[in-house]
Amino acid sequence: MEREASRLKGEIVSIANSSDPYPLMEQELGLTRKCLRILSQNGCRIQIVTKSALVARDADLLSDAMSSVAITITTDDENFAKRIEPNAPSSSERLKAVEALIDRGVPVSVRVDPIIPFLNDNPVKLIAELASLGVKHITASTYKVKPDNWKRFGNAMPKLVEKLKPMYFDHGERASGCFLLPRDLRLKLLSSIRNMALSHDMKFGVCREDLSHLNTAICDGSWLLPKLEA
Repeated sequence: MEREASRLKGEIVSIANSSDPYPLMEQELGLTRKCLRILSQNGCRIQIVTKSALVARDADLLSDAMSSVAITITTDDENFAKRIEPNAPSSSERLKAVEALIDRGVPVSVRVDPIIPFLNDNPVKLIAELASLGVKHITASTYKVKPDNWKRFGNAMPKLVEKLKPMYFDHGERASGCFLLPRDLRLKLLSSIRNMALSHDMKFGVCREDLSHLNTAICDGSWLLPKLEA
């Protein structure tokens, strides 16, 4: 990391788009924290993507670096959250992390993701709370069915899966090996969340839906990163 970071010249380093940079072992090992320190010392712009409240531990480093944080909060209903995300920190813990980061001057976007009909498709209270904390950007996309996640979801919430089955497999679309909700329903759900965000003066972005016309800012929230001086 020390060798590679010295070559980056202020480039954006996104940590991590395909795996969470704050697994449980990070609490003891501190490897992500060490990486953040090295990247910061080399003038890199750092974008954190996580579902963990542990990111607030590193607010001191992130506030001194050119950084932004995207935190996933799928739902503020703790009962649902425990069933669909049994190993993740609670929603309330993540909301506290959002508040702690913003208090230290770290720009935060929140991924209300994935949107699942009948479960979290009307997050009025959550978005209002995020706005009150100072969140600048909301990203959302709908649940995309793959065989592995469908099985786990079915085990956790069998009654909901039965309601969703025809929406995905009879009336939905198939793209990139996934089953998606029908396009008109995706547009309706995501337009509603967009309107909620805009009503609170937050930016909105949607990813992987072919609905980029809904975006008021790039969906990954990278616009929150400080600009390099000319």
